[in-house]
Amino acid sequence: MLEPRRLPPLNGVRAFEAAARTGGFASAAAELNVTPAAISRLVRLLEQRLGVALFDRHANRLTPTPAGEAFRAGLTPLLDRLARLTAEITATTAAQVLTVGAGPSFAVRWLIPRLADFTRAHPGIEVRIATGGAAAPFAEGWSCGIRLGPGDWPGLTAEPLIAADLLPVCTPAMAARLRGPADLLPGTLLRVAHAPDDWPRWASAAGHPGLRAAGPVFDFYGQAQQAAADGVGIAMGIRPYVDDDLAAGRLVAPFTISIPKGGAWHLIYRPGRAAEPAFAAFRAWILAATNPTPERA
Repeated sequence: MLEPRRLPPLNGVRAFEAAARTGGFASAAAELNVTPAAISRLVRLLEQRLGVALFDRHANRLTPTPAGEAFRAGLTPLLDRLARLTAEITATTAAQVLTVGAGPSFAVRWLIPRLADFTRAHPGIEVRIATGGAAAPFAEGWSCGIRLGPGDWPGLTAEPLIAADLLPVCTPAMAARLRGPADLLPGTLLRVAHAPDDWPRWASAAGHPGLRAAGPVFDFYGQAQQAAADGVGIAMGIRPYVDDDLAAGRLVAPFTISIPKGGAWHLIYRPGRAAEPAFAAFRAWILAATNPTPERA
């Protein structure tokens, strides 16, 4: 059996944190809309409950004791977090809010260009896109996330969306000079910093295991893809980032060889979110958009 939490009086905690942060009882009273005497009384009761002096009281000022400063340093971020969480919850109840976490390249190259379809179908849902890259942890405030990987994130439900295949892409003019993988020059092969194995794996599959990429390095796939569209070199494209550029002819795939990146793009979410109307609408939409089959319609 779990022991009950032993929390200090929360009104006293708020009064103390405000006084320590703002520098006095009067300023804390103004912030919390009570009297300075009420703040002083709440702080005194908190000190008695804790058995620790939190302030050294002088004639014209307050000075936090070492214990008080340590307590305030821990309390302020906790209360800030509680305020943000409260704002998210109240915003969600007042209006349907959907927060989708995704890497910058996925957001820019696939999600945002298609987002108008979703917002037209669901004008009452406020969509917020949060980006942080593949290494960003799943944030508490997110309704869901979109992530590349094996699909086994602890505590999260993961539904596959799109296979992640790798294939070289470049401008039509650059492709016209390539008769086969042997024509690839190391200095023209654009690299992505967090994916150093992409070119070696593709080159091995293409029968040229000695090929080494030595072109400019970019932080994200989307940046390398844009550089390829600008004629800087040949990028290792990853689906679905390159699909729109290939369809529009801004980029072409000079070779038919593509290889799996490993894993797939997944929609990830906490099981408790499944019944939320905004998330349920987004889930139905993205499953249909990525695999428009009758069973997913």
